[in-house]
Amino acid sequence: MSERRDDPVGAALTRRQVLGIGGTLGLVATGGLALSAGMAHRPARTGGQLRTAVPVPEPYTVPLPVPSVLAPSGTSGGTDRYEITQRRVTAEILPGVPTELWTYGGTFPGPTIEARRGRPVSVTHRNELPVPTVVHLHGGRTPAASDGYPTDLVLPDGWPDPAHAHHGGGTAHPSHSGGTDPMGDPRAVTSRRTRTYTFPMDQRAALLWYHDHRMDFTAPAIWRGLAGLHIVRDEVEDALDLPHGPRELPLMIADRAFAEDGSLAYPSLDPSLRDRPGVRSAYAAGVLGDVVLVNGAPWPVHETDAARHRLRLLNASNARHYELEAVTDDGRRLDLVQIGADQGLLAAPVTHTSLPIAPAERYDVLVDFAGLPVGSRVRLRNRLGTGRTREVMAFRIARSAKDDSRVPAVLAGDLPRWRRSEATAVRDFAFRAGKTAHGRGWVIGGWAFVPARTDVRTRLGAVEVWRLVADVHHPVHLHLVGFRVLSRGGRPPLPQDAGLKDTISLRPGETAEIITRFDGYRGRYLFHCHNAEHEDMGMMANLEIT
Repeated sequence: MSERRDDPVGAALTRRQVLGIGGTLGLVATGGLALSAGMAHRPARTGGQLRTAVPVPEPYTVPLPVPSVLAPSGTSGGTDRYEITQRRVTAEILPGVPTELWTYGGTFPGPTIEARRGRPVSVTHRNELPVPTVVHLHGGRTPAASDGYPTDLVLPDGWPDPAHAHHGGGTAHPSHSGGTDPMGDPRAVTSRRTRTYTFPMDQRAALLWYHDHRMDFTAPAIWRGLAGLHIVRDEVEDALDLPHGPRELPLMIADRAFAEDGSLAYPSLDPSLRDRPGVRSAYAAGVLGDVVLVNGAPWPVHETDAARHRLRLLNASNARHYELEAVTDDGRRLDLVQIGADQGLLAAPVTHTSLPIAPAERYDVLVDFAGLPVGSRVRLRNRLGTGRTREVMAFRIARSAKDDSRVPAVLAGDLPRWRRSEATAVRDFAFRAGKTAHGRGWVIGGWAFVPARTDVRTRLGAVEVWRLVADVHHPVHLHLVGFRVLSRGGRPPLPQDAGLKDTISLRPGETAEIITRFDGYRGRYLFHCHNAEHEDMGMMANLEIT
């Protein structure tokens, strides 16, 4: 096994340093942990919480909406074509309170795209928002040209030519992340008003999601509503007797806060999102809201059958972590039977009584309501929350029903079996607070993101082991590929680490090892923290596959 040390980020730690830290605190305590703890205020949750200034509904009084499934605008050559307009709308997220949203197709969440494995999809996005946008299909095995690189902007009408201006208003200037103007990225491919993204869908059935990925402004764009679901299905999943139809529920969980005028509160340094990226210092560790939304509704309730349900869970929050449990009104916890992870079905089910979920993680779980009396209620609660953020949503059992679904003992046999002995490189990455050109920020291996710099270079088909270390919470996401978790803190993976992941939740002071094969496509991709504020403040790096 060899180690590659020819790249800035990969060279940040030697293997000996990582092996010698004995639980990681020795490494991060050299300044990073103290700085991060100060930024986070409460390292156990990593972020600053906003307070909503308007009345909110009582939990479990608003019906659960289910995002509509988008119909193709056409089909040609075996490719399904979709069209989505990004536009501002005013909607009632809180009953009786108008709120402006930035949306995909006029709704939050945006419309769901359902695709079949091996059947390509193209999505033409039209930008009618006041700022540039970028679309990333999170979890997609996507050619680099359609992956949504942060400088591949779709410019709105009237936006200055990127050759002459930065984010919005005048002459070029250094980016918040400490590098050059992103429009100085020689590989950036910008377009005016529309862009078509092509997704081959050569991947396992899974719950993916699409969201904005504009450099320096990802966090506020997602906060304003630019997120939607993308579901891939295949014959392996079809052959299992899993709950389907109305008993399969996609659940996008996201926290938000509301200002006195009903708008979405967010501590941007530049609320227009044109010129100056970043947030006020109290929120530099991450922005937390005090209203929990599920599919865009506050603490909703869903009336349903006394039968087994499949919950497709996504944490689309910027920074908030949840630990979910399903609790009846008499205090009994129902099992959460995990059948899938970020990148699709597990080999076999894993049963939890509670399930942690970090920003951008997805879990596919079964919950059995059979035997519960009509009229009873099951609350989905957040064990990490306090006050009203402890509540998420509820299910009210409205009727008894026949149930032909089951929990298969074997789910999928196509999971990759990479071995350490196959690895051609072992790389070490420290995710921690650090200094950027504009003061405090978040860095990988001591480096803040610069688009024009190659941080890691590997060959198509290479198997690698990555060793990750964190100061505070960092959900680390790799573009293009899924990975398996090998260890945490030198111990076996946690139960929720089963299956194929694309995002791993690193806890404060934790190390983890992952293994992957860089296959699919050549080109420039990213890995980064999916705490969206950390990402905007420099915690992102380039991965070049040759």
